[in-house]
Amino acid sequence: MKAAIADVIDNSIAADADNVWIYFNPIGDPFIAILDDGIGMSSSELTEAMRYGTQSPLKKRKDNDLGRYGLGMKTASLSQCKCLTVVSKQRKKKTVNARQWDLDYITKTGEWSLRVLNNREQENIPEIDKLSNADGGTLVVWQTLDKVKVGSLSLESSMESHMEETAKHLSLVFHRYLSGEDVKKVNIFVNDLKVEPFDPFFVAKSTKVMDEETITIPGYSGKVSVKAYLLPHPSKMTKSELEKYGGKEGLRSLQGFYVYRNKRLVIWGNWFRLVRMDENSKLARVRVDIPNSLDELWTLDIKKSTAYPPEIVKTRLSQLLKPIINSSKRTYGFRQKKEVADSVAHVWDKVETRDGIRYVINQDHPVMKMLYEKIDDEAKDLLKSYIQIVQDNLLWNNMHDDMFAENKIVTEIKSADVRKNENLIHMFFENTRDIQSAEKTRDLLLTTAPFNELEYEEVIQKEFEEACRNVQN
Repeated sequence: MKAAIADVIDNSIAADADNVWIYFNPIGDPFIAILDDGIGMSSSELTEAMRYGTQSPLKKRKDNDLGRYGLGMKTASLSQCKCLTVVSKQRKKKTVNARQWDLDYITKTGEWSLRVLNNREQENIPEIDKLSNADGGTLVVWQTLDKVKVGSLSLESSMESHMEETAKHLSLVFHRYLSGEDVKKVNIFVNDLKVEPFDPFFVAKSTKVMDEETITIPGYSGKVSVKAYLLPHPSKMTKSELEKYGGKEGLRSLQGFYVYRNKRLVIWGNWFRLVRMDENSKLARVRVDIPNSLDELWTLDIKKSTAYPPEIVKTRLSQLLKPIINSSKRTYGFRQKKEVADSVAHVWDKVETRDGIRYVINQDHPVMKMLYEKIDDEAKDLLKSYIQIVQDNLLWNNMHDDMFAENKIVTEIKSADVRKNENLIHMFFENTRDIQSAEKTRDLLLTTAPFNELEYEEVIQKEFEEACRNVQN
């Protein structure tokens, strides 16, 4: 249903609408209505719009036309209902025209005939008053909803579920229209609740991998533009952000190309078999913009739900992918690599053995050294035994499962953690004898995990200054 409603909204956008309202009503005579405030249609235009295949796919369309075959609104609607009514009113004109395809009426009469509804029949059309009182627009009404209840215990619960799914779908498919990004802004409402745009590239926190690339195709005036983004590492996202941008399927399945036709998303989460969908590329999102003048080359289907690039575009996309995927690998693996590839004294060390890689607690960590200095040999042996137990009994499988399930693993340092370690930092400065040793201690802490994090800088500087004052006094 959500794709069918999106097809109807395509017509609203092409009709220069500022607003689109979608109404679900399971009570009494159930219906779904889609109303816009576009330019509307005359009587003859409405009749033509209800005819199947009203425009050749080869005919040049306006730049903002999201249609393709002249089939979308009719086929999409009758895939969901048995009675389709379209009512239209041209802007600044009083006349309201209505046409109807009713499959039960066609079955009864035996003729494939379009019904022209008179004024009395129009009065019974759901939400007709909203169009009658408006300056202009078009109302699409679905009745006899035979497909909506399929697989559900009740029509009410089914429509509620469809309503939620539709709002999510529209927030993604039309997100650039909803936000007014490089295109005229359009507001969409579902049962009077405004649909907010969902940006799949998370631009607010993502990294733009490359400057916009333009691909030209010999013999065609339209151009393909490409932009690439990397989502932040899951550990840098809040739980709600991770849930929002990963969804039920997780980040892994939503990587890939996002193809927009006239700023409307038509296909996403697909690499066109140019690379495999795996963990290394899971943060990569590539935006591809195509104009409607290139429909023929992109093999766009009737439902505008699939599009495949022509060979010249596919070749260039393949060339662009390598640095994009490499950037994703570096971003996703950064936190692990950082732990072993710099000069910081980390809590854990990575050790390569014949049997594979092991992670062990760093026995040379400054805190560990200070602890060994303060305890006797018997306590040292006991501590070493406990450290070995910790190393051997970490829940590696659980950690691995959580990471691949995109569960947020808490790694950020909170102010409470800093306060807990203030006394430990103070202990490092306790035996300071002169300014030079105080500086040495400060520098040591600033290169020791976790004290090398920014959250600890203020505490270390405060203890350093206090130690210097004590030495001078």
